[in-house]
This record gives sequence, structure tokens and C-alpha cells, in this order.
Amino acid sequence: LTFSRRWCTLHDGVFSYYESNASTVPNGEMKMAEIVCLANNPPGSHGFASTFEVYIEAERLYLFGLDSPEATKEWVTCLAKSLVPPAAEGLLSHDFERLGRLQCKGGLSLGQAKEGWFALAQSTLYACLEGSEKEEAVHLQKLQELSIQGDNEVLVLVERRRTLYIQGERKLDFLGWVSAIQKAAGSSGDTLSEQQLTDTDIPVIVDRCIDYITQCGLTSEGIYRKSGQNSKTTGLLEVLRRDARSVRLREGEHQVDDVANTLKRFFRGIGDGLFTQEHAQAWLKIPALEDSVEKVSRYRDLLDRLPPVNRATLKALINHLYRVQGASDLNQMSTHNLAIVFGPTLFQTDGKDYKAGRVVEDLIGHYRDIFSVDEEEMRKQHEEIQAIMKMRSVVSSGGMQPAGDFICTVYLEEKKTEAEQHIKIPATMTAEELTFEILDRRKIVMKEKDFWSCFEVNEREEAERPLHYHEKVLPIMHSLGKDSYLVVKRQLSMENMLLYLASRVGDSKHGMMKFREEKNVLGLGLSTGFHDRYFILNSSCLRLYKEVRSHKPEKEWPVKNLKIYLGIKKKVRPPSCWGFTVFFENERVEKQQWYLCCDTQMELRAWFATFLFVQHDGNIWPSESSKVRASRTQQDSRLGNLSLIPLRGTENEMRNSVAAFAADPVILEKPHLSSFSCTAHPFCPS
Repeated sequence: LTFSRRWCTLHDGVFSYYESNASTVPNGEMKMAEIVCLANNPPGSHGFASTFEVYIEAERLYLFGLDSPEATKEWVTCLAKSLVPPAAEGLLSHDFERLGRLQCKGGLSLGQAKEGWFALAQSTLYACLEGSEKEEAVHLQKLQELSIQGDNEVLVLVERRRTLYIQGERKLDFLGWVSAIQKAAGSSGDTLSEQQLTDTDIPVIVDRCIDYITQCGLTSEGIYRKSGQNSKTTGLLEVLRRDARSVRLREGEHQVDDVANTLKRFFRGIGDGLFTQEHAQAWLKIPALEDSVEKVSRYRDLLDRLPPVNRATLKALINHLYRVQGASDLNQMSTHNLAIVFGPTLFQTDGKDYKAGRVVEDLIGHYRDIFSVDEEEMRKQHEEIQAIMKMRSVVSSGGMQPAGDFICTVYLEEKKTEAEQHIKIPATMTAEELTFEILDRRKIVMKEKDFWSCFEVNEREEAERPLHYHEKVLPIMHSLGKDSYLVVKRQLSMENMLLYLASRVGDSKHGMMKFREEKNVLGLGLSTGFHDRYFILNSSCLRLYKEVRSHKPEKEWPVKNLKIYLGIKKKVRPPSCWGFTVFFENERVEKQQWYLCCDTQMELRAWFATFLFVQHDGNIWPSESSKVRASRTQQDSRLGNLSLIPLRGTENEMRNSVAAFAADPVILEKPHLSSFSCTAHPFCPS
């Protein structure tokens, strides 16, 4: 491009450019209402120190350039202030590279698209949507999916609890948004925090590799000690670094040792290291301490000093290695053997001494204390590993295809033959993902205030339990008895429970309920039948008192060891139909069962809502119900595992779009800005 100098002004909502400052008739002008997007270009683009772009509704792009980044920022700021409505002025506080208006849909409101103002700043997309009073932020590196759908060119951004659909009304600026968002959603550097991340701040590369090895490699002899093929490791790491989100590791396509080697190579090459250069030496000094209590205290102190992503990643990795050494009788990888491998890898040393290995050995050995892992979390991990090991034994005996998934039957709404759905259940699938998988198959669209959930139904007990949306499905499937099954249906009481929780004070509940033991194992000396008892439920435990005036509880149970089912079998003759069946099981596998009855449905909902609230730290339902796109469908192997973003339109349309970049572009130089107008003596391409 060649540029010509132009004199420019911004006055009364109109941006005009002239042949010179003496000209009275502008060469052209743009009203602020016509501008749909502003974009800052990287330094040095188009031969100028700094350039920016202006897109208008008529599918034209104007390119402006200046010799000073500061001057460019002044112009862009002034244009943005004139462009953005008062409700979206908060977007101007971000150091954005792209700002504009787009049509979008989100959450349950998938009918009419709304207009929104968006600002892209580094890896965060900020949005002010029509009718919304607050600004929303989408962390692009934490997206579960980023794709284009349909002929209407819809950009789909899927987060853990929300899906945002951005529509391209105008091809020119929409393609610019797609390109910018794709770039921002990818890895932006070589440190951990610059990678694509899960919603728990773990790099997707690490999460993918750990998940695959947990499912397919726990029993593999010499896992992490044996080296994979160098060429395959290099290729896999390159693909994962490019876009880990789009990669699905599959048994048969990827070898366990290649994936293990990829994970090790990633950690060895990560910028600043897992322990950070600032604190690495402090970590290496701790193994010399003789007192184990002091060791744990020092490790926990250093853990708190790590950046959030490093801290989350270290916990995930050590948790994984703890699981691997738990199967050392099969894989021959003890804590010591793993430490020999991972010490030099994580500290990025040559391995000539064992200092780094001793740190890793300590972290695995004191895993529960250093990372504050409670008994309930350990129990869930144990159940998950047992389910995976059971699945692997079936695979090795030839009982199922080696796809890393377990095929099971789930029902839609009720248990009958025509409602059966046979679903592959990976070890990582959550109840939320399973629910949407079923709804997808039957083409059921979730409407507003439709609280679809997955339920565990126990026919023998005549009771059911809605699974928490984060709950892993595979361990539950393997624990189901012959009288139990899973069904996906609406949770009719969820709206009322959410309203109750929003209006109540505090996170505890107390009151009278009718109580009955399944068997006389609690030592309460109660006769058969239901008895009035006073209960107090708080964030840590459920206490049973003989009466309201009692000071000492007759019994108490940690709330995280309780499973609450709605319903009571008729055989025990409950005094009302508003009751619970409660199961207790602790780490010593001590089991108890009893029944609780309320007088009204309202009381039942209040108690059940409080149970869910305290068991899941207040997070009983996604803040905005959204479709979790697990991307579990089998891809055509000929296309590989990478998402493809197509260029749409005929050859002429694409040529015209490109030509628009050279149509009437304007270069601004040395602007002078005031609160009412902006003027400059600029260049314009001839």
C-alpha cells in the first residue's frame, strides 16, 4: 500500500478527512453510527509504527497509520468514546485490541439475537449485552470449545457454564473478530499461565495427557520410565501446543508411552519452570530437613507462593503420580521410581544428583497433607480408579472395544424400552455432560427454567438421587446394583430450591423431623417405627438431638459422607410422602442407613436444598445453564484432530472483501485531540 496525507477531524459524531487543513469540503466522512468495529494492529504493520482499522456497516475497511503509538492510542480512544453507548463505557477501561458491536445469543435465551458491544483485550473478551446491567468476561484460554457453525457464520464460544453464540452480520469485520478471538484463545507463550487452560487453571495439554494415561496407562509396566517414539512425541507436542483444546487422545491412535513422553517433554521445556526460577532453589533445600512436620509446613508455604496456574498444575500432577504409584504392583513404578524420572524433568536439571528427585518423592509421599486433600476427596478418587481398573480388566479380557469408554444404558424420563439410550461413558464424563448428550440425541432443546438432570434411581429403596452436575458418572455406573439405573429427566423442584436458598439467611438449617433406622445399628435404643427428633445441619455435619432442649447430640455425621435420596420405601410405613432415605459411608467402609420424614413438601425442599448447598459449597446448579459440548463424537480420521475454520463465499466475494482493504484508506499523522473535536494532518494511500 502507498499512503497519502490527509487532514482529519472528529466533530459532532462525524469523522471527516480532507485533502489538507485548508480544504473546506471533505474527501469523505463516516458517522459514528456507521462504524461497527475499531481494531489496533501490531506495531510495524503496513510500514508504519502504529496503525488501526475502522470497519463500517457498508462492508468497507479504512486503514489509518501514524508514526507514534501514543498518537494512535489518542485517536482510537477518542473514536471509541464517541462510538460506544453509555451503558458500555466500561469497555473503554480495558487496553483493547479490538472493539465493536455484534449480534449474539447466550445461555437459555437462544431465540432472538441481541446486540452487544465487545472488547478483546489479550485473552479476555469483554461484553456488554443489550438489556444487561453488568459487563461480562469470557476467558478465551479457558474455553471448552471454539468453533464456527452453520451457513450463517456463527462463532460458538463454550465455557463450563455458558455458551455464547456470536453472529456475523457483516463478513468483513466478522472474519476479523474470528481471527483475533482464535489467536487470543490459543497459547500465547511458553509459560504455564500462557497456555490454554481448563476451568480449574490446569493447562489443557497437561489435563489431556494425565486423563489419557489415567484411563489407559495406569497398569502399563514402566509408565513414564520407558521412552516413546521420538518423532511421534515431537509431533504430538507440536499439535497440542498449537491447539490442545481440539485434540482428542484415543486408544489405538496414540500409544501410552508416546503420551507420557509428551507430558514429560512439555514440563521440561516450559518457560520459568513449574516451581518458578525465583523459588526453585528453596524447594530443593527442604528435603534436607529431618522433621517431617516442618517439611510439610515449608512445602505448603512455598506452594502458596506459586502463581495460581503453577499451583493448580502441581497439585494435578502430584495427584496423578500418587495414583500411578498406587498401582505400582502392576506398573512397577513406585514413588522412588517416579521421582527419579520427574525430579530432573520438573526442575529442568541434568539429574546428576537426587535433590530434585527427593522433592518429588516428598510431594507424593505427603500428598494429602501438603495439598490439604480430605478423606471425601480421597474416597472419590479411589472409586474412580477402581472403576477405571474394572473397565481395563474388561477390555483386556476382550469384553469390549478398546476405546477408553464404557457403554451403558441410560433412560430418558422413565424406564421403558423405547426410552433406552446406549451411551459411551468416558472416565471423565460428568452428569451434566451425560444429560446434554441424551438431550442432543433426542433433539430436545432446553427451555428457560427447564432444569434437566441425571438421576440415580434405586428401585428396591423406592428412592432417587439427582446427581450433582459436576459428579463423575463412571464410578456411579460401576457401583449401581441390579435394582438401580440412571435416568435423565427434569428436576421439578430445582427452581423452588434455588429461590429458597437465595432468600434464606445463613448456610445452616434446624428443625424437627421424623426419624427411623433401617436396622438398630446406631445404638439409640429406638423401637421400630418413626420418632420425632430435632436436627441441626451446618456446613460440616448433621446432628441428631432427642429434643429441642437437648444440649448433647445423640449422633452426628460428617455431611460429606452422606448420600441423600428422595423417597422412602412403602414397606417401612412412612408417616408422610415427603421423606428422605439417607446412606452414610466413611473411609473405613462403615455403612448406615436411615429415613427422615417431613410434614410438608415445602419443608422437604428446604432440607434437601440445604443438604445440597453444604455438600457442594453453595454450587448446586450452574449460574447460567448452558450446553456442555464435550466433543465426544468420533471424528473422521482423514481430517485429523484439528478444528478447521472455513473461508466462506465465492471467489468474487472474497476478492471484493480483500479489495475493501485498499478502498479509500486514510492515514492519520500527528493528531491533535480535544474534548469536542480531533484533527490531524495525515497521509492517505494514493
